[in-house]
Amino acid sequence: MAWEFLPDSLLRDTVDVLARLVEFAGAIIIFAGALIAFLRFVAGTMRTRRYVKRERAAAIEDFHLIRLGLGRFLALGLEFQLAGDILRTAVAPTFTQIGQLAAIAAIRTALNYFLGKEIKEQRQEVERATPGQATSSH
Repeated sequence: MAWEFLPDSLLRDTVDVLARLVEFAGAIIIFAGALIAFLRFVAGTMRTRRYVKRERAAAIEDFHLIRLGLGRFLALGLEFQLAGDILRTAVAPTFTQIGQLAAIAAIRTALNYFLGKEIKEQRQEVERATPGQATSSH
């Protein structure tokens, strides 16, 4: 005898809502990161123009820190997007859905891998540019 906690239709609808919420959270994270990076870029550009004598190395370091911050938001947002995709196919997936999830997961995992690699390189570059300062908080 099979015991059902939720009817299939209610379970599918519930999981669909949850997947949409997780995907929405991922989109908000990516948007927030892009907005923060844009505002930091604009503020840095204004500061650089205001202080013409400012060192080029300091401006480049600011740019790398902005990219590093944006990369972190993108990586986190991609993880949420992938979680939403996994949720969506968690309830009785078809072979087509499994194939689509595999393709999406492969693409997002590759993006995340290369993004993580770039974040690591950016962090190392910032640490080389500022040897006396701790950058672990960025």
